[in-house]
Amino acid sequence: MSKKKLGLNTICTHIGEIEDQQFKGAISPIYLSTSYAYDDVEVKRYPRYFNTPNQEHLAKKIAALEHAEDALIFSSGMAAISHMFLAFLKKGDHIVVQNTLYGGTRNFIKSEFPKYGIEFTFTDGYQPSDFEKALQNNTKLIHLESPSNPLLTITDIKAIADLAKSRQIITTIDNTFASPINQNPIDLGIDLVMHSATKYLGGHSDILAGAVAGGKDHIEAIWNVGINLGGSLSDFTVWMLERSMKTLALRVKAQNKNAKKIAAFLENNKAISKVYYPGLKSHPEYKLAKGQMHDFGAMLSFELEEGIDVMAFQNQLKLIKPSMSLAGVESTMLLPAKTSHALLTEEERKEVGISDRLIRFSVGIEDVSDLKRDIKQALKHSKATTLA
Repeated sequence: MSKKKLGLNTICTHIGEIEDQQFKGAISPIYLSTSYAYDDVEVKRYPRYFNTPNQEHLAKKIAALEHAEDALIFSSGMAAISHMFLAFLKKGDHIVVQNTLYGGTRNFIKSEFPKYGIEFTFTDGYQPSDFEKALQNNTKLIHLESPSNPLLTITDIKAIADLAKSRQIITTIDNTFASPINQNPIDLGIDLVMHSATKYLGGHSDILAGAVAGGKDHIEAIWNVGINLGGSLSDFTVWMLERSMKTLALRVKAQNKNAKKIAAFLENNKAISKVYYPGLKSHPEYKLAKGQMHDFGAMLSFELEEGIDVMAFQNQLKLIKPSMSLAGVESTMLLPAKTSHALLTEEERKEVGISDRLIRFSVGIEDVSDLKRDIKQALKHSKATTLA
């Protein structure tokens, strides 16, 4: 059956599964071998070559979900993004990078690219004009992130893809916050889509992985770098990721539903000064998000009013976990200034709008009434005097 005719839940459940021909088990068998025969075989398999049975089959699932020709799985999101960049950039090349993005990506670019002689420019904003203004004659790649981490800015993906194509520039996007359930950038003209698979693809806070999906030629170029850098993933983790992705659409849709209700609740709470969520009509890019996303996602951020102790609020939470990372089935909160963007200087955080009072909220699958109750009691006990 054609993959295009399959529904999301069917793709999540069945595409990329390995048929257990020996025992006829209902799930994919796991192949833990690090050594395979090389003589008289169709494929010379080796873990570092990204082509063990579990690696090869899971890549098909990820490619199908992102409407891509091919995909590769890596040991982390940073391994995925670093391999992707280094496959297409060399000494003397230039990359344009969106200014509002994950702090780890920014730190990698600033720390590592000078060693390779790769030039880079962070855009002043995230509008198409900001990207165009940053282009140079030696620009080879444009990287964007939408929705962005942690401010949930929305970039016009098709406009950036069209701009890049007119200049024969490769485009890449971090699609982690959206997940392939909520957004498919390749359909909008983007060349390569990467994920921290640790997040929504894994979804249970127990897997560290990354992924890149795109056209076969681009993926082959990344593969050629990957076999040298060695950022492949163990097959046990690959098997766990394939298992977790069976429920990807179910999980994300439940989280989307919760996040919309929580965002509205926070926006109407007097103890909250600002809410960042593309599904709110008050969000400046609400119409753009509605047009290029299938749904608005389950990530949001908010700022507490002055007079409320930010850490005391988080420490008073009983159900929502003050925890690193995101996108698990459990709801979590953190301070970007102390975690995801801690490697940025205070001035850099200020430039992109990340205040010390900003809290990032990954909404899980719990009952919304329980999440609201937890937030209310935490605000009450952190000296909030003006509650909704």
